[in-house]
Amino acid sequence: MTPQVLAHTHAAAFTQSRPWTAAEFADLLNNRFTHVIGNAKSFALFTVIADEAELLTIATHPDYQRKGLALCCMQDWQAKAKSLGATCAFLDVAEDNHPAIALYGRCGYVPCGRRRGYYPREKTGKIDAIVMACDPI
Repeated sequence: MTPQVLAHTHAAAFTQSRPWTAAEFADLLNNRFTHVIGNAKSFALFTVIADEAELLTIATHPDYQRKGLALCCMQDWQAKAKSLGATCAFLDVAEDNHPAIALYGRCGYVPCGRRRGYYPREKTGKIDAIVMACDPI
């Protein structure tokens, strides 16, 4: 997948916060520790360094949401991370993103921290990020 395709899907999926640009995706993909799985409908971007994996972003185009694609991406990226040597995984999620929090919980993630005022929101100001962990993946 190209940075442009990733940026297009991300922009369609992320309407409450600033979506990532093609240039940002290109920079991330130039890092040897960064990996992407999925397609233009749904993808996950993650890093694996030593035995830790981090989900950087996951996005499903609105035309394909509620069809199980995000769950498949979660399972696929975790399997890939495990094959690359990861034994645990982390992610952060906006505290108002209840569908994502439910998805992550379904995949074995539990809250382990909070980043105060991490996500900007136009109407409500900044909101917290919930840090979640899955150990083992």
